[in-house]
Amino acid sequence: MVASDPAGTRRDCILVVDDNPESLRFLVDTLEAESMDVLIARSGEATLELLGEAAPDLILMDALMPGMSGLETTRRIKADPATAHIPVIFMTGLTDPEHVIAALQTGGVDYVRKPVEVGELLARMRVHLANARTSYRSRLALGRAGRSLAAVSPQGDLVWCTPQAESLFQRLDPAWELNSPTPPDAIRPALRQLLIDPGHTGAVNLALAGIDIEIALAESDRPGEALFKITEAGEASKVELLLRQTGLTRREAEVLLWVSYGKTNRTVSEILGISPRTVNKHLEQVFRKLGVETRAAATAIAVRYLSE
Repeated sequence: MVASDPAGTRRDCILVVDDNPESLRFLVDTLEAESMDVLIARSGEATLELLGEAAPDLILMDALMPGMSGLETTRRIKADPATAHIPVIFMTGLTDPEHVIAALQTGGVDYVRKPVEVGELLARMRVHLANARTSYRSRLALGRAGRSLAAVSPQGDLVWCTPQAESLFQRLDPAWELNSPTPPDAIRPALRQLLIDPGHTGAVNLALAGIDIEIALAESDRPGEALFKITEAGEASKVELLLRQTGLTRREAEVLLWVSYGKTNRTVSEILGISPRTVNKHLEQVFRKLGVETRAAATAIAVRYLSE
């Protein structure tokens, strides 16, 4: 159960990972004084086990621990779709640039040096908590809407993508990992092509791993990132999209798709291998479920969903 303060505001939940009891005590007291809920783990193994039952808003991770290090623990956190969105701030006594780089390359968002300066730590935590909430809510909303989107930097690095895009990436390239800093190699040339000349190319169609996909540049209001819509082409993927967006059965979605192409009932019956009378019955259910009365109105709804 998520705790709230007396005013009803949700309290941030922080997981502190450190094998040093004194460090744990200091951090727990500090964070609780800031009205934050605190979970603790004293090893990498305990951290992964705890994350199977709880979902903190942010993790403070000791970089060096016996057994599984903080770096390896973070790699595993970022490789799991259920926890990959949680920001990780490293705490380390190491100051060499290569150690900092190694920490950030595992997926950590920041680091603070030990001994921890409380004011600096809290300031960094508040920034990353706010950023994580905004990013995760936006990504979750897009994912629930069934959008397969990926944001890419001008250099071609992957900034973020929705779960639908992640799933498609893994089907295109089974070796692609969820925390990869770049899109799958097979689609990177197409992304570069659209970045260089978006107006001329419009969209790029590819056949990869037996899957036909279309990549198109979508409108983005965030500077420094290009937004791409990456979708499966073909009737099967369009039927799946209609199923996600409507309360139709699969057969009703198939009928709606072909009707939206301007096909007559007889033509639809030949395509789907059913009688024209059955097509008409399915179409009646489509009208009822969509709250419309005409083919034109149903077509307009289908086209809107398919073009989003």
